[in-house]
Amino acid sequence: MKKASKLASSSSTDHVPAGRIGRPHGLHGEVTILPEDPRWFAPGSQLWADDRCFTVASSQKYRDRGLTVRFEGISDRPGAETLRGIELTVAMSERPELEAGEYWPEDLVGLSAVDPSGNALGEVVAIAYGPQDRLVVQTPEGARVEVPFVGDLVGDPKDGEIVIDAPGGMFDTDA
Repeated sequence: MKKASKLASSSSTDHVPAGRIGRPHGLHGEVTILPEDPRWFAPGSQLWADDRCFTVASSQKYRDRGLTVRFEGISDRPGAETLRGIELTVAMSERPELEAGEYWPEDLVGLSAVDPSGNALGEVVAIAYGPQDRLVVQTPEGARVEVPFVGDLVGDPKDGEIVIDAPGGMFDTDA
């Protein structure tokens, strides 16, 4: 199965979103975070919010999908409360290696979608995440079509295009 890493594109060209700081957790400066990639929150990692650098002092898994993280210099709950809502980024150069068939959203959004014969289907405008990630393709008529991001339907990106072998009717806009 193909997969798009759950990163949204950043307005900065050299940083990508890493996660948003949530509520404080405990009394010693920990905060909750739903990370884009937990590997970015290993102790010693550096994350950014504008020009401010945050160094991870500790992190651990929290519930099914999040982390509790303590940053250097934050040692109590009031200090942790001041961080709530901050959007953290990481340098693009720090992105981890992807497995075969995985792609960064910023590498997919903007590609021309074509059928196996090379006929234009539209442009990839977004990624819809879920149990099955989907490419959101906007057709020339303005319709948005969600295509399951699976190897049977979607080829690998190449030369600014991505080939979609869609089942009959998927891109019919008069239906």
